[in-house]
Amino acid sequence: MKPLLPLLFFLLCLPALLQAQSSDKLIKELENKRGDLQKQIAETESLLKSTKKSVGSQLGGLALLTGQIEERRRYIATINNDMAVIERQLTTLNRQLNNLKQDLKVKKRRYDASVQYLYKNRTIQEKLMFIFSADNLAQTYRRLRYVREYATYQRLQGEEILKKQEQVSKKQAELKRTKAAKEKLLKEREAEKSKLETQEKEKKAIVANLKKKQRGLQNEINKKRKEANQLNARIDRLIAEEIEKARKRAEAEARKSSKSSKNSKGKSSAKSKTPMDGYTMSKADRELSSDFASNRGKLPMPISGAYIITSHYGQYAVEGLRNVKLDNKGIDIQGKPGAKARAIFNGKVAAVFKLNGLFNILIRHGAYISVYCNLSSASVKQGDNVTTKQAIGTVFSDPADGRRTVLHFQLRKEKEKLNPEPWLNR
Repeated sequence: MKPLLPLLFFLLCLPALLQAQSSDKLIKELENKRGDLQKQIAETESLLKSTKKSVGSQLGGLALLTGQIEERRRYIATINNDMAVIERQLTTLNRQLNNLKQDLKVKKRRYDASVQYLYKNRTIQEKLMFIFSADNLAQTYRRLRYVREYATYQRLQGEEILKKQEQVSKKQAELKRTKAAKEKLLKEREAEKSKLETQEKEKKAIVANLKKKQRGLQNEINKKRKEANQLNARIDRLIAEEIEKARKRAEAEARKSSKSSKNSKGKSSAKSKTPMDGYTMSKADRELSSDFASNRGKLPMPISGAYIITSHYGQYAVEGLRNVKLDNKGIDIQGKPGAKARAIFNGKVAAVFKLNGLFNILIRHGAYISVYCNLSSASVKQGDNVTTKQAIGTVFSDPADGRRTVLHFQLRKEKEKLNPEPWLNR
């Protein structure tokens, strides 16, 4: 009986002890996640330079500002989500505190009752009379054990009260810290909303200015579209060639396997033959494709340092501008001058080519091909094996546009064009 009481007390208190640090840990985790976003926004704010008068620069500035606004909205959404989490935590903490206080109240009442009982039977003589007035030896032993266990019970009750009071104090302190975290988050959200309003006003001013230059705007869009079509046609042709190379590798592997099978068996039945058309990838390519696909959502950004996605995948209208529609086969990522393009996964360089004076690189990852465009230099060549995050070239910084540094990135699965964003870890 005696060893069981402390064990029972420990088991009853264990959930509360485990819960005691959960709120602080949760707040720390939320702060760390927000910290990454906050750092990203702070670093990219330096990219927002004064808007130049040329239409091309203003379009680039609009894209950059729109990307920055999206990042800030995402950050505010994260804050709102964290606020909801903390609100739920506060509700839980209040409930736990009330339960602890109620438990403390019950324990104090029981302890008072036991103290009063012992006060009434406080002398050694009274205890001895209680023990030795038993009818037989067995009853004497039971009464002796009862007196000892009651004394132990009272001592444990006193210890429980002290520990419960400590738990109440800790829970009150935790509640106070959580409320402080909520207040801090509220102030942070208001500050971010204020910055967002300023940026949205700036965006409206750029849009209003561009509207006055409709002809120049349309000419700039047509110029960019022509350059994009030229680039995509070259990429499509190179990817088609790469698919054909992969098919031939698979056919060679199949013939080798078939020949080996014939040599080992003497002959091969007609039923076991597989048409060469059934082979599109070699075993190595299939394995690499599987590894690549399993990393969807975990792939690193294809640019080093701070970045903003300034143009998303697909067809969309530019907000606020009439008849301005863009069709992006990938995404545009603006970084700081000197930023490096880097491989998003292990693979082999399928092609390196120059177009309009700039380098473009294709890397094959089995059936998947990643494309890195608008590079001032390339540090890899066709046939090179590359590893995840390896620098493959320097992104071009346009001296005529405030050294704007934009990487155009595409992702394909053979001929199919994919939206890169769901594949990247942001």
